[in-house]
Amino acid sequence: MSSQKIGIVGSGLIGRAWAMLFAAAGYRVCLYDILESQIVTALAELGQELRNLENKGTLRGELKAAEQLALISTTTELEQLVVDAAYIQECIPERVELKVNLYAQLDKVLQPQTIVGSSTSTFLPSRFTAGLKQKAQMLVAHPLNPPYFIPLVEIVPAPWTSDQAVQQTYDLMVSLGQRPVKLNREIEGFATNRIQYAILNEVWRLVAAGILNVLDVDRVLSQGLGLRYALLGALETAHLNAPGGVADYFQRFGGEMAKVSATYGPTPDVRDSEMLAKIAQQCEEIVPLQGLPQRRATRDAFLTKLAALKRQFE
Repeated sequence: MSSQKIGIVGSGLIGRAWAMLFAAAGYRVCLYDILESQIVTALAELGQELRNLENKGTLRGELKAAEQLALISTTTELEQLVVDAAYIQECIPERVELKVNLYAQLDKVLQPQTIVGSSTSTFLPSRFTAGLKQKAQMLVAHPLNPPYFIPLVEIVPAPWTSDQAVQQTYDLMVSLGQRPVKLNREIEGFATNRIQYAILNEVWRLVAAGILNVLDVDRVLSQGLGLRYALLGALETAHLNAPGGVADYFQRFGGEMAKVSATYGPTPDVRDSEMLAKIAQQCEEIVPLQGLPQRRATRDAFLTKLAALKRQFE
């Protein structure tokens, strides 16, 4: 438990999830948004979400839902948000001009001890922190959605982010029960999206070529690779799949990997209207659009159970 103050900028879905994560660990949370009405709505939704988790027995931390909610205060004043904050998590919409404007405002009022982490999954930290006086305190701390149930956080420094800021953010995420990774330098897509996009591109190619339909290509992951990857990463999976470990694996299969990889072809334009319409139609046959909220809720419930199994495995 910690009595440190944490600021959250943005009271949407991701901002609320971060607020819940920090409150579960006992941090004092100050939630900022530009409109009072948004703050009021967010606080009501936070209370409902925390009570629902408590009723299901899946509330994180040692504090009760009411105790966690009591740790969350709100403000519409950026100057009030930054006072005595050890860390600020930025969760505004994915528009770079909004982030540039916000970070310029923060730069004027930020205290020397405060680190700012962005939840962005899109923009390199250098795109919205360049030229700022306190840019050494700014980085990306990218969660996976839903962050309350998926523990990974990618910590991505700008070229000027201090090593101390990176390590403090890493330690902070560990204190929440998250599982952070530190990228040694910024790179487009970070790590998660680079891997995710490689999978999505090949899935798209297989469907577009008529090799598999949407249901079956997703089954390759959900009933095959995904079961292994839920417990182990790709490299440890390879390490276990050959008698002599990972070196043996790549010696045995490296030639076939190169041969198959050479057939992938160019990166598809996934905005292609005709192919996208076909994929969307098949996806909506599996889960109709009106059924997405319930499917997300079911996913989150089972992610909670999977997380418990993973803790036993680890």
